[in-house]
Amino acid sequence: MSAPVSIRTAFAACLVLASPVLWAGSLPVPADAKVVDQRPAVEQERVYPMGPLRKISGRLRVEAQIESRGQVSSVTYELPVERSAREAFTSAREALQHDGGYPLFWCQGRDCGEGSLWANDVFANARLNGGDEQQAFILLRRSAEEADTLVALYSVTRGNRRAYLHVEEFVASSPLGEILPTAATVLREMRDTGKLDYPDLAAPQESWVSLLARSLNLDSTLRASLSGAQAEAWREQLVKAGVRDGRLEVGNAPTDGLHLELIR
Repeated sequence: MSAPVSIRTAFAACLVLASPVLWAGSLPVPADAKVVDQRPAVEQERVYPMGPLRKISGRLRVEAQIESRGQVSSVTYELPVERSAREAFTSAREALQHDGGYPLFWCQGRDCGEGSLWANDVFANARLNGGDEQQAFILLRRSAEEADTLVALYSVTRGNRRAYLHVEEFVASSPLGEILPTAATVLREMRDTGKLDYPDLAAPQESWVSLLARSLNLDSTLRASLSGAQAEAWREQLVKAGVRDGRLEVGNAPTDGLHLELIR
C-alpha cells in the first residue's frame, strides 16, 4: 500500500489556473478557494456513513457504515462568491472518478439526512453547518494499488450564502477488503454520468452481480451496454439475476475491468 499523501502538498507548477479543479498531491482543490480549516494526517479510528443520517432518542442512526483505522487528513475550502457548492462538488467528484475512484455512497440534499449531523458528528467542523437541502456527500474508493484509500467530499451552502467544500482522505492501516456501493448510489451514478467504471472487476463476482442487478432494477426503464473482456459473461449473469435480457447489450468500449454505459 502506498504511503499517505498529505493534502498540504504544494501545487504542481504545471497546473492550469483557469481550471475549476486543481490538484494538491492526489486530491482535487477548487480553484480560487480559500483554506479555512486544515488538518494534517493523523492515525485514528474513522467512521464513514453509507446512508442518510438521523438522530433518534439522542443517538446517531445510519443504515450502514464503514469503520476502520488509518491516516486521516482533511482541508475545508470556502468558495469564491461566483462559484456554487454544487459546481465545486461536481468538478471535484468528476476529477476523482477520472483518476480511478468509484463511489461507494453518494447523496444530495435531504437524501443525506440532517446536515447538522454531517457537520458536527461526522466531520466535527461547525463551518459545514448549513441547510439540509443545500448539501452533498460522496465517499469514493480508489482502485488498483490504492484500493485501501478512501476520499470523502462534502459540500454545503450556509444561510449566509457562503459555500464550502470539505475534502478528506483516509488511508487504511490494514486492507479494507470488499466494500460494495449502495444500490441507490450505483443508480445515481448511472443516471448522472451515464456510465459506470469498475477497473478492478474482471470475471463476474456473485456479490457484484447481485448489486448491479438490484441497481438496474430500481429503474426498469434503463438500458445499458457492457464492455470489457468478460462483458458477455457479465450480461449472462445479470440476466440470470433478474435483469430483463432486452435491457443489456455487449459493447466494445476499450476498458480495464467492467464498463457499463447508459443507452439513451
